[in-house]
Amino acid sequence: MRIGVLTGGGDCPGLNAVIRAVVRKGVKEYGYEFVGFRDGWKGPLEGLTMELTLATTRGILPRGGTILGSSRTNPFKIENGVEKIKENLAKAGIDALIAIGGEDTLGVATKLDALGVKVIGVPKTIDNDLNNTDYTFGFDTSVNIAMEAIDRLHTTAESHHRALVVEVMGRHAGWIALHSGIAGGAACILIPEVKFSVDKVCEWVESRFKSGFAPIIVIAEGAIPQDGDMQTKDQTLDAFGHVKLSGIGEWLSAQIEAKTGKEARTSVLGHIQRGGTPSAFDRVLATRFGLHAITAVHEGDFGKMVALHGTTIARVPLASATEKLKTVPVEMYKESEIFFG
Repeated sequence: MRIGVLTGGGDCPGLNAVIRAVVRKGVKEYGYEFVGFRDGWKGPLEGLTMELTLATTRGILPRGGTILGSSRTNPFKIENGVEKIKENLAKAGIDALIAIGGEDTLGVATKLDALGVKVIGVPKTIDNDLNNTDYTFGFDTSVNIAMEAIDRLHTTAESHHRALVVEVMGRHAGWIALHSGIAGGAACILIPEVKFSVDKVCEWVESRFKSGFAPIIVIAEGAIPQDGDMQTKDQTLDAFGHVKLSGIGEWLSAQIEAKTGKEARTSVLGHIQRGGTPSAFDRVLATRFGLHAITAVHEGDFGKMVALHGTTIARVPLASATEKLKTVPVEMYKESEIFFG
């Protein structure tokens, strides 16, 4: 068999570990050949490929990003996009495709599966918001990066008696904010799932100052104030209809200064959370996903996604990954509120 592999959407630590595991087991155990499609769905759309062998995938386990490149190309928004993909897969002699990505990438994979393309999905997102899997690789690394930043910011905030707002990724789900905020000892955590009161945030800021410490506020980029809207950079949309988020941290800092008289600064972690070497947890999870993905191909169990259920790698319907977003349960968020202020 000849298997295609692609990585789509935002990059994250662990993508190369999946590619390595797929190729290693596919070649050594099944004798398969592999073709890497470059830059997400743009690869099969335009016939952009690279060879994937034991040699070309050696040494990539600790590398961040993806050797295949990525993009947010949506073939369903391009004229004759699906037909071009089918033609290029046939030209390359591809028998099946492993798509590694998040909501948008796997959404395309689900549609292609329904149109007869043999696809296996591997879940990837640092936001941890894909449905029907307990965790996605990249999330643990991202949380650790954010936690380290918060740890470092504590000391400078206390030295200057400032409130510091740390803006982390999380468009619709606050998993990174919640986990890094708890681990970093934040004065409060603000997530998209629960609209926040600016006055209440200011109360927590004042309370933390009174205790002799400087407050760190962790806020997800998609968090929304009770009497406001989501902060966006502009109104332009990407190929999947997403607006560019920007500015909630700066907006909140200005509100804190105006209402408390205390100096406030913002640190936006942004793409720092995506980059660099994956954590041990993410390397292992990504590797296991890759091993089980190629096994699913070998067994002809297409239209499935590999998923983490407890400590077991399961196979679930590919469509179930994008049926709904996996958001932070309100009761889990409320557990953290005892530490606010």
